[in-house]
Amino acid sequence: MELSVNGREAYVYTGGRTFDASLPTVVFIHGAEHDHCVWVLQTRYFAHHGRSVLAVDLPGHGRSAGPVLGSVEEMADWIVALLDAAGVGKAALVGHSMGSLIALECAARHPARVSALALVGTAFPMRVSDELLGATRDDEPLAQDMVNIWSHSAYAQYPGNPGPGFWVMGENLRLMQRQKPGVMHADFVACNAYANGAAAAAAVKCPALLVLGKRDIMTPPRATKELMAAMPQSRKVEIAGSGHALMAEKPDEVLEALVGFV
Repeated sequence: MELSVNGREAYVYTGGRTFDASLPTVVFIHGAEHDHCVWVLQTRYFAHHGRSVLAVDLPGHGRSAGPVLGSVEEMADWIVALLDAAGVGKAALVGHSMGSLIALECAARHPARVSALALVGTAFPMRVSDELLGATRDDEPLAQDMVNIWSHSAYAQYPGNPGPGFWVMGENLRLMQRQKPGVMHADFVACNAYANGAAAAAAVKCPALLVLGKRDIMTPPRATKELMAAMPQSRKVEIAGSGHALMAEKPDEVLEALVGFV
């Protein structure tokens, strides 16, 4: 589905069903150098079980028009503009990695618009190493390889994958490769610069869930202590055997956690 958000075309995936703003809505927000495709299993389930779904392509990502927004705060406000464009008053937000920071900031800035908050593969601060940040600027293929390796547990790198013809790491690499030049650097700069996480978490009033991969080296579970301390209403689920790419490595477990929460 295409919407006009702040005067620019934005694409949202609705889970294979016609969007109905009268139903409870769940907004799925992807991470850096990704688009709505990372949520394909989870969104289809919710869309076929009594929820309306908006899985966004953030500005400049996937099929949405640019330019890329330069900060987590700008992207958080864009989510509310998207809700306005879709005719949705209040929604649950589910965000992965950079998307988790966007969802967190949105819930803090616009509490009346967010009914629940699920942060998948999150951390604060979400620092990016100088080596990786430089590669996103100067050598995108190298940066994509680095992120792809670090985002997956060892299991995902073995020949045996969950189903015939399904290559977890190859799928993720191809998804990154199809993003527009410059998107990766802008996204990682935004993650690295975001400094409001603790204050935002303290301002969150809705129920909150953290879904974490026990083998995640990009956003390790120990890096969520500050967020959880600031959100006494939050709880967490740690998924064994998963790295940072939880939705691909452990799709059923992520879905189960989200269904039980949302």
